[in-house]
Amino acid sequence: MKKLLVLLALILLALSLFAFAEEPETFMSGDFRYALLPDGTAEITKYSGDAESLDIPSVLDGYTVTSIGDRAFYNCGSLTAVTIPDSVTSIGDRAFSDCGSLTAVTIPDSVTSIGDLAFSDCYSLTAVTIPDSVTSVGVNPFVDCDELKSISVSPEHPYLATIDGVLFSKPDRRLVCYPCTFDASEYAIPQGIQIIGDGAFSACTGLTAVTIPDSVTSIGERAFVYCDSLTAVTIPDSVTSIGDYAFYDCDSLTAIAIPDSVTSIGYGAFCHCERLFAVTIPDSVTSISDRAFEDCSSLTAVVIPDSVTSIGESAFFDCNSLTAVTIPDSVTSIGDGAFSACTGLTAVTIPDSVTSIGEDTFSGCESLTAVTIPDSVTSIGDRAFEDCSSLTAVVIPDSVTYIGHEAFSVCYSLTAVTIPDSVTSIGENAFSYCAESLTITVGRDSYAAQYCRENGLQYAYPDALDWLKG
Repeated sequence: MKKLLVLLALILLALSLFAFAEEPETFMSGDFRYALLPDGTAEITKYSGDAESLDIPSVLDGYTVTSIGDRAFYNCGSLTAVTIPDSVTSIGDRAFSDCGSLTAVTIPDSVTSIGDLAFSDCYSLTAVTIPDSVTSVGVNPFVDCDELKSISVSPEHPYLATIDGVLFSKPDRRLVCYPCTFDASEYAIPQGIQIIGDGAFSACTGLTAVTIPDSVTSIGERAFVYCDSLTAVTIPDSVTSIGDYAFYDCDSLTAIAIPDSVTSIGYGAFCHCERLFAVTIPDSVTSISDRAFEDCSSLTAVVIPDSVTSIGESAFFDCNSLTAVTIPDSVTSIGDGAFSACTGLTAVTIPDSVTSIGEDTFSGCESLTAVTIPDSVTSIGDRAFEDCSSLTAVVIPDSVTYIGHEAFSVCYSLTAVTIPDSVTSIGENAFSYCAESLTITVGRDSYAAQYCRENGLQYAYPDALDWLKG
């Protein structure tokens, strides 16, 4: 017991130290809020002034300023020019994000790192020079810099390079930033590049085609997000992963072939690709992630290979042109809302490898006339078939024990449902707003029979007409 109390005390101490480390004490010096770093220097955490042209001080209250913290100058709309002192070695994530009037920034030779999205949404920034001292650059620091026409690095820069104005990281052969102001409609990534970095082509609305060389192995998160003119992209066999939201809102993209080399498709990878009508998912893919094809409203058919074991939440949400889908026996889980609002889907067979139908899985599938629920399923989630207004009959197998709230509500055409004795829980309004002629077949003395009586639902017993058999 004593050892347990000592252990709990140590855990609480560790948590308190962690909390303290996460939220260090801060101080004010004029318009600057700062925190002290372990080495006794200062990090600017927030600027609250309204200067147009600003020379950031190198010393605050006697402490040398060595770091500009995350979001320190976020949304400083008055800033048009800023000079960073040569005492600073790091610029944090989103440090100058959303400084919409910022046209010029001077980065000194002391800076070694530039954080994720450090100058994102600086709509007026036209040019930037990155000194040779910088050894690391995070997620595209210049996302949505609509006027940025020049990123300069010296030819001798040990870690960074520009080729035709595009910024690259040498150590990991990563494409960091393709300036979205470029006029070219097509771009070929140089052979030898291995990574298309996170947000590398973000909001490049003029691009219609990108050629990816076979040296590339990964496409980063949001790599092509909002490239709404992109009509063609060929993913080579060298690519093994496609990051979260990689092609989000590329609403001119019509077809995509995912090569056999790809093993993972990121969260929302093709979400909001409204004109995407054809997609090939290879046998190498084992899971379809959450929101992977959400709102691909032109997608008419999809073949899910036998390699896939799980379909994520809202994976095909609002794919309202999808008329047919075959779910293979390899799939063991279908996420909440996976096929919700697929208004063109007419029939679906759930394989007997699936053990539960989640919340909203087929809600709003108003053309769905038939569904087969296998004996493997033990629960039907809340609103699982809500607003399936063309569904006429459902047989719930003996394996099911739970039917969720509003599971079959607003199924206007539903006239026949069979609920087995195995069901021990039915949620509120599970069959509300169904056809007036709906008759639920239930076992005598079953939970379902009691539920029907308590909720004023018309019911019958499976042996009700046995007396006519002679």
